[in-house]
Order: sequence, then C-alpha cells, then structure tokens
Amino acid sequence: MEKKVNISTESVADVERVSATVSQNMKTFRRQSGLTLDELSRKSGVSKGMLVEIEKGTANPSIATLCRAATALGVSVADFVGVASSVPVRIVPPQDASTLWRGPKGGSATLLVGTNGPDEIELWRWTLLPGEIFESPGHSPGTLELLNVEVGELTLKLGESEYLVQAGSSVLARTEDKHAYMNCGTAELRFVMTVAELQRPRVRTGL
Repeated sequence: MEKKVNISTESVADVERVSATVSQNMKTFRRQSGLTLDELSRKSGVSKGMLVEIEKGTANPSIATLCRAATALGVSVADFVGVASSVPVRIVPPQDASTLWRGPKGGSATLLVGTNGPDEIELWRWTLLPGEIFESPGHSPGTLELLNVEVGELTLKLGESEYLVQAGSSVLARTEDKHAYMNCGTAELRFVMTVAELQRPRVRTGL
C-alpha cells in the first residue's frame, strides 16, 4: 500500500511562490537572451513542454532541470528563485528562502542565498529523513561542494564510491559527475552545503 505524504498549507504556499518567481524570471532571462522556447530547449536539454509549463507557473521542476536551464541562459538558480545578490550586502530572511526539493518522508532542500550567474555560489540547507535519497546527474566541470553535517550521518555517493560523513564533520567534493546524498541511518540528517560552480560560459544577450 502506497504511503501518503501530508503536505502542509504553508508548504503548498511556498511551492506556489517559488513557481511564480521562477516563471517570471525564466521568461525575463530567456527574452533578454533572445532565445525562443525551441532554442532554449535544444541548448538546455530540457523539453519544450517542460519549459512551457515552467513559464506558465504550472510546473514543479526538479533542481537538475533548473540547473540545466540556468546554465543555458547564463544565470544561476538563485537568479531564478530571486535570492541572488549583486550588491555588497543582501540579507535574505527565512521566509524568502526557496525550498526546491521535498522528500517523500518530509525531507527538504532549501536554497538560502546565492550569487548572480553565470558563475554561481549557493548556500543550501538540507534535511533528509531516514531512508531518503536525493540523486543528482552532476554539474558543470570543476564544480565543488562544501558540506557540514550538523545532525545525523550523511552517506555521500560519488560515482560508485560511498563516503560516510558523521555529525560535526565537513567534506569538500568535486561533483561534476553523478552523485547522491543519502540518509541510511535511523535518525534525521541535517547538513548545510555550499556549491561553487565557476567559470561557466557566458550567454551573449541581444541587449
């Protein structure tokens, strides 16, 4: 029997807010880049149908999908969700952070703040409940991730290798290949992560 996941009204509102922000920003960046939906689809590897749904605000795209579209447009995921900063100091209050993944048991991945693209540095907070896994197809060449485990034990999978990172420990990993974050333990896992995806190609706009 399939287990049902209860989603709070607050979570639904957050998803709707993020969808609306991504919708507006993706349309703006695509038009600034002078790309049609067909061209963006070919450049990013994201289907035209998905791009249409994102721009309509009716899709709930994966983090990987947002990464591919952002790279193709020469921006960052933080640009999409409105938590990027181009000023000396920007404070992002908790209610403006964007939860971009929710696990089947209640886990989450929240983008707290990040830089403008095309180079990007992002700060994330992750929570994984026992048995939850998040898999990533990999990032652009040279991408680095820095993680600190606050509570629980993280099993970090890079390619075919697995590494156990215990509470209080930190790790630096090159994540240009497929990887996964797993909670193989019996307690809640919480960690913070910084992603540095630098020297990405800039997209020439029609401006």
